[in-house]
Amino acid sequence: MIRLLLALLLAPSLFAAQPNILFILTEDQGAQMSALGRTDIQTPRMDALAANGALFRRAYVAYPVCSASKACIMTGLHSHVNGLVNNTNNYLKHAEKLTDAEKKSPPYLHTRIRSTAPTLVEVLVKAGYHAAVSGKLHVSPNERFPYHDFFPKVPAKQALNGTIKRAAGKPWFLMHNTITSTHRPFVNSEKQPISVDPAKVVLPPHLPDTPVIRRDWAEYLDGVQKADQAVGEALDALRDSGAESNTIVIFMGDHGPAYPHGKMTPYHFGLHVPLVIRVPGAKPLVSDALVSELDLLPTLLDVLGIAYGNPLHGKSLKPLIEGQNDAKGHDFIFAEVSGRSLNQTRGMEERAVLDATHQLILRSRLDEPKVINADLRDMKPWINRVYGELVRRKADFPDAFRMLQTMDPHALGGNPPLIELYDLQNDPGQLHNLATDPAAKQHLDRLMAAFRMWHVETKDDAMIVPMLP
Repeated sequence: MIRLLLALLLAPSLFAAQPNILFILTEDQGAQMSALGRTDIQTPRMDALAANGALFRRAYVAYPVCSASKACIMTGLHSHVNGLVNNTNNYLKHAEKLTDAEKKSPPYLHTRIRSTAPTLVEVLVKAGYHAAVSGKLHVSPNERFPYHDFFPKVPAKQALNGTIKRAAGKPWFLMHNTITSTHRPFVNSEKQPISVDPAKVVLPPHLPDTPVIRRDWAEYLDGVQKADQAVGEALDALRDSGAESNTIVIFMGDHGPAYPHGKMTPYHFGLHVPLVIRVPGAKPLVSDALVSELDLLPTLLDVLGIAYGNPLHGKSLKPLIEGQNDAKGHDFIFAEVSGRSLNQTRGMEERAVLDATHQLILRSRLDEPKVINADLRDMKPWINRVYGELVRRKADFPDAFRMLQTMDPHALGGNPPLIELYDLQNDPGQLHNLATDPAAKQHLDRLMAAFRMWHVETKDDAMIVPMLP
């Protein structure tokens, strides 16, 4: 009996308080931070967090738009399974405070999570956590997100201290979603100064080098540097609160930026995001394992020791975070974009599968509707200079204009390919489609075989698998 008591006393994990969770989510920020190799911006606070946590250099979203990406995080399920594709209303309030008009809004009624398995918030609340969200909810229905506190876009310190105070000694979860400087409209550098010199930026390989596009990209990178400051404010607030040593911190971008090949597209530029997970007691590491936002729910539940009896598409990253020798990520990453919206049952369907070296993109229903977010093309109010520049100069940059046509085919007379294959190592800008190249056939066959299996296993009925060339 004495030995048993001594063993229990020497097992701190049995008595330690359940860790808190601070989830910092930036909007429309792709994998642009200096810790990921960029030399034309400075992100010291993001980098410092990465240096003290697990930095995943090959992290991807499963759906590259705000609401759908959040739904993937919260369910651990692909969008065609959890039911929420594209964007819904942002009602930052308790479900019982919704007005009748809000409840009857078409996006709220039709663009929502339909899977019945518990969301991350439901699981944490049931486990005794005090849950809060700041800035945005932007998923529905609100009943599936029983946060105790809904903070508007307030300083991180105010949201964090309010959460801790109202938690009253219970473990807490704060989804901090107030960082929008990376979401269009960026600061208009024609009217006020920005922190990035357009002449010194390194443009993504798929964007033509013109003064207009340099200005636009510099404004986005200025937004990244402002986001870095906001991340630092949240981390400072956590440190000052005294809760840092017992708090899991997750930092992530919700998808790529609003450019061609970015947001609302299945290309690498739109799917690749920054991801850092800092778990108390875990040693810092840098990982090139393939990981998905779908892994966050199973990872948190594994770290917290909370059972979850429903099937998930993600996997726990705890073995990677702990540095276990046999730990690995995914062999393949899958993502989707759907043209279905509201109560429409048809739309262009786009899917992506990638592995360590190549990415395959597949499409079906090309003549059906395709959702184009306004910030991907409109100058007002989104200050998108790139769309108009590529249309005006399509004769000068035909390849870039073709990419724009693929993104917005119905407006620009585009003809998106059914099948695209890219070498991610030698063609990071995804400029050269290898789908019909005999030398790349082994990669095409490998990724297509993986996709076919995933298509069947996840019951992806909306997508028609195209025939190989």
